[in-house]
Amino acid sequence: MAAIKDLAGQTVLYGAPTIVGRLLNYLLVPLHTYLFAPEQYGIVSELYAWVSLFMVILTYGMETAFFRFSQIEEYKKKCFSTVALSLLTSSLIFIVLSTTFSKQIAVGLDYPNNPEYVTWLSIIIAIDAFTSIFFASLRLQMRPLRFAFVKIVNILTSIILNLFFLLLCPYLLQENIAPGFVSAIYNPEIGVGYIFVANLVASIVTLCVLLPELFKVKISFDKELWKQMMAYGLPLMIFGLAGIVNETMDRILLRRLSPPEVAQANVGIYSACYKISIMMTLFIQAFKYAAEPYFFNKAKDADAKQTYSDVMSIFVMVCSLIFLGIMLYMDIVQYFVGESYRVGLHIVPILLLANLFLGIFYNLSIWYKLTDRTKAGAYISIMGAAITLILNIILIPILGYTGSAWATFACYFAMVVVSYLFGQKYYYVDYKVWRIILYILYAVAIYLFSTLFHFESLIWKLIFHTVLIIFYAITLFLIDKKYILTIIKR
Repeated sequence: MAAIKDLAGQTVLYGAPTIVGRLLNYLLVPLHTYLFAPEQYGIVSELYAWVSLFMVILTYGMETAFFRFSQIEEYKKKCFSTVALSLLTSSLIFIVLSTTFSKQIAVGLDYPNNPEYVTWLSIIIAIDAFTSIFFASLRLQMRPLRFAFVKIVNILTSIILNLFFLLLCPYLLQENIAPGFVSAIYNPEIGVGYIFVANLVASIVTLCVLLPELFKVKISFDKELWKQMMAYGLPLMIFGLAGIVNETMDRILLRRLSPPEVAQANVGIYSACYKISIMMTLFIQAFKYAAEPYFFNKAKDADAKQTYSDVMSIFVMVCSLIFLGIMLYMDIVQYFVGESYRVGLHIVPILLLANLFLGIFYNLSIWYKLTDRTKAGAYISIMGAAITLILNIILIPILGYTGSAWATFACYFAMVVVSYLFGQKYYYVDYKVWRIILYILYAVAIYLFSTLFHFESLIWKLIFHTVLIIFYAITLFLIDKKYILTIIKR
């Protein structure tokens, strides 16, 4: 239990700034979805899907490789500077190539009139790829306050600039206040492009804040270490690419496989509804930040496998409660997005469950990382990517963005099953599978049960749903009391 409390504490330490920061960042979703039509918001969603894809390519598995090789005493002092120099070089090359061919890339992406989008986003990708090693180092050093400070500086900068360009400048222009100043820094024709501009400035500010970390270490490049890290990290890059395909390719395919008249709007609606799963996503992200370095450090202990099993059970319990919390309060949660986006709310429970299985997969992935079978992780993710692509191609023409939601769920569910089966062969952990299935099915049953009742009063409906959540938590404890108490006492 001390180990689990330790992980919980680290999840809070890293998760609190992540959750607070992401919550602040997610406040931009209502701003964007109330200001822009779905087809305009679809532009942002699709291009950020490409950003996610290239972020994985530009970091090429070095973050996890850094965690892995930092555990080896002879490499401990060389890891950071070797990775930092590698990422800096590749990021600079990327900026030069992408800005040089920005017009051609813009045409390829079907945005021929906006090559500036390519330039802005390329610089964002390069900076974020380079600074990823700084954040990894802060996590490894257990410096959550510094980590939190930099993250929040980034997000606050982005939020302030979004508000400035999307709300304040149009207001000042409309009211004819300081027209000379406003016209000098603001062009209404840029529109959604200011979302990218705000992100670009935030990334530059983050780089400036983090640079002092680089000067604290001796700068050196160990070629042999780099080769070993690349051999370890490149399969993880493939794994990451496949994972990003699973997470973002649906936006890209939606635009290309939907009827032209609704394609961009479908991307916007789907992306906005995906963002409603905010609390599930935030918890999983916070857990992932804390769990990866924690699991590596814990691997040396005799009770490591028992801890991994207990962590999985508690993780699924919490995610099941989050699922119910979002779905049973959907009457309030729906106002997170503009009215024109709410037509897609029926996909939210599918996406929530998909993200829950993604979180389970993150838990399971420790087997191939600890046994240095990272290629296995790559193969599993490639399988998931294939499922995503095939099902999206089949289902989008039939079901639209609902098909994308089911494809996402099928992908993560299949990855969990395959990873579990292979993991038990190479690194056996006694996960309480039937308990985990019970937690999930029971939560889904409670949600479906709630849909059988219709209330004229929203207040009474919310009270009834609150009782259902409390009932779920209490009955879960009573059914599994012995096991839960065993974890607490351990």
